[in-house]
Amino acid sequence: MSDLVSIFLQLLLFKLVAPVTFRHHRYDDLVRTLYKVHNECPHVTRVYSIGRSVKGRHLYVLEFSDYPGIHEPLEPEVKYVGNMHGNEVLGRELLLQLSEFLCEEFRNRNQRIVRLVEGTRIHILPSMNPDGYEVAAAAQDRDISGYLVGRNNANGVDLNRNFPDLNTYIYYNEKNGGPNHHLPLPDNWKNQVEPETQAVIQWIRSFNFVLSANLHGGAVVANYPYDKSLEHRVRGFRRTANTPTPDDTLFQKLAKVYSYAHGWMHQGWNCGDYFPDGITNGASWYSLSKGMQDFNYLHTNCFEITLELSCDKFPRQEELQREWLGNREALIQFLEQVHQGIKGMVRDENYNNLVDAVISVSGINHDVTSGDHGDYFRLLLPGTYTVTATAPKFDPETVSVTVGPGEPKLVNFQLKRSTSPAAPKRRGPNSGHRGRVLPKKVQPRAARKKEMMMKQSQRVPA
Repeated sequence: MSDLVSIFLQLLLFKLVAPVTFRHHRYDDLVRTLYKVHNECPHVTRVYSIGRSVKGRHLYVLEFSDYPGIHEPLEPEVKYVGNMHGNEVLGRELLLQLSEFLCEEFRNRNQRIVRLVEGTRIHILPSMNPDGYEVAAAAQDRDISGYLVGRNNANGVDLNRNFPDLNTYIYYNEKNGGPNHHLPLPDNWKNQVEPETQAVIQWIRSFNFVLSANLHGGAVVANYPYDKSLEHRVRGFRRTANTPTPDDTLFQKLAKVYSYAHGWMHQGWNCGDYFPDGITNGASWYSLSKGMQDFNYLHTNCFEITLELSCDKFPRQEELQREWLGNREALIQFLEQVHQGIKGMVRDENYNNLVDAVISVSGINHDVTSGDHGDYFRLLLPGTYTVTATAPKFDPETVSVTVGPGEPKLVNFQLKRSTSPAAPKRRGPNSGHRGRVLPKKVQPRAARKKEMMMKQSQRVPA
């Protein structure tokens, strides 16, 4: 009964859109739907491909923005990724429904949706694994049961175990010192991943994404990083153990936003499992190596969570409308979470944008960087923080910032070029003795006198 009440309340939040046929979409249908939305909302949408699958199918993304194809400084970028596992299909259908909903409500001038589209750049990838989906859908057509049929890509690889493992490096760095963000990839990383994985990696390196969710099926819970347990392996398996990120409290809040806006996720009991508040730390549930959400956090500025949305990985067509009504408000509220914390521009004294400036928050051992336009975004919960911006060859700047529960606080930095010595040859003779390097041919007077006397004593007459 509580599920029905929740869905009824959500119906009151939005007026119903034009009648939609709730059905599963094969690849050709998916492509037609994306272009149909674009044709209906041409001024605020764009369809683009980030690459191809093993079988050559495009990985299409639908973008919503008041300036499609353009990054507007100080406007955050957010993404949804669905159908990473080909047989987990609800996310794929929900993202298609969301696309139609955003377009329809924008055209109807729903002010909440207008504000969202005009103030956010939204990227929707309905299917990361279209090849796997076609296998799963064909099995459904033939009434072939199989929990894993279509899960992997056409090469038989699980795409959520296919990203470079950066957790090993961050766990080492946390213990021994080292970078806490934007960990580098192996030189030959492209040879280690599948075409779909490579396309997504290049995609998230090309956009300065701030927030993301990866939609899965097989459970009903909002899962947040880390996914890989810090515990050592026992008999070949890594033991489950809560393995929080430095932003654990923030991630829990993001997960709860989705869970409590969802029709029934927050109740905890779903699919035979119990998760308090409908959320879980990934490694506390089961340890997963080379996953996408940890990769986002460790290699980019993006904070990603994983949404498990249905007990049945391939729900019956009749169930899709109920699932949409149960997820619609949560999908919107999660997008709105990108507008919190602080954001701003990092520039030099001449107002030139500084790219890759590092933004550090005291007490949170995870930094973010400014993007190609000099703007940065740092998700934070309400509170007072000490924030520092640094860049090579510039003096750092530190400010105290109080963040409220509403819109993000605008905090700009203007860094001054450093005048302190950057190389030994610029140091004066009184620069101290620790690590001191004297310029070539510059020696103390007593040493020069002693050297001259030794040379004279070693002269041999002609």
